[in-house]
Amino acid sequence: MPFKSLDELRAACLDLPAGSDAAASAVARRQDTLTKPQGSLGRLETIAAWLARWQGRDMPKLDRVKVFVFAGNHGVTAQGVSAYPSEVTVQMVANFAGGGAAINQLARMAGAELDVIPLDLDHPTGDFTQVPAMDEKAFLAAVSAGYDAVTKDLDLICFGEMGIGNTTPAAAISAALFGGGAEKWTGRGTGVDDAGLKRKVVAIEAGLKRHAAALADPLGIAAALGGRELAAIFGATLAARHLGIPVLLDGFVCTAAAAPLAKLHPTGLAHTISAHVSAESGHRGLLEALGLPPLLDLGMRLGEGSGACLAVNIVRSALECHARMASFAEAGVSEK
Repeated sequence: MPFKSLDELRAACLDLPAGSDAAASAVARRQDTLTKPQGSLGRLETIAAWLARWQGRDMPKLDRVKVFVFAGNHGVTAQGVSAYPSEVTVQMVANFAGGGAAINQLARMAGAELDVIPLDLDHPTGDFTQVPAMDEKAFLAAVSAGYDAVTKDLDLICFGEMGIGNTTPAAAISAALFGGGAEKWTGRGTGVDDAGLKRKVVAIEAGLKRHAAALADPLGIAAALGGRELAAIFGATLAARHLGIPVLLDGFVCTAAAAPLAKLHPTGLAHTISAHVSAESGHRGLLEALGLPPLLDLGMRLGEGSGACLAVNIVRSALECHARMASFAEAGVSEK
């Protein structure tokens, strides 16, 4: 386990490489020579530079793209915050293994490997309306599991999650980090009715009140209000930064999981791009708070890394244009 204390983890969050200005500049210079008006490919051009910066290569590559789906169960489901029972988490992990989920199809189409990592599903986190979701040991174990999952041979990573009830901790973390109260961040998740939505708001308000003493510390927030899969995403996002691997974040839960890193370091999420804005209430506001404009807006709210996988195709398109377009000189095309 790489992190044996919160102090060790905090130190790792404060020691983040800055990326390669030289590689990003090299991409920008090449973009200006290609057979198109300068800047006419919009974000495709900046995506190519983003890849170069965080891979540290003048010419980025996407030979190995991997989707990590972390799965966890939540004690707060006892408060009636989900439309589905918690056993669905285990059942969906089996569905992933059998190739029957949306993420299996989307990962295949994106040319991405899929790694599903269940985290102690037989032992849900604590109900944060009553106790911390995780004590320090459990939190560090989950963060470390995510950190250790990432290997330096990857060129791009997508994060996804599976955990019945996990939009509730995501909303609680968002409220704790950025304020505004529970109602601002709380949505219907898997489709709760009005009564279920009210139960979610009440549960989040109770959690914020009970753990008020922890709310000054982003790591304390993630432990008290989060979940194992969220902690693992946090750890994996941190590992990606240390290893020089760019990251595509999926929806509301993934974004909330990574958000404490932005509070701990001013450029903590600079190596990430928001793949899409989900239909889950709160996600758009969270992306605005983090300064992460999404690539896609398709009304999706599935999780699993589904939106991130779709965005891989955009990133591949950006790299293909950057690497394979001819320059004006090569094509014999007159410049303005």
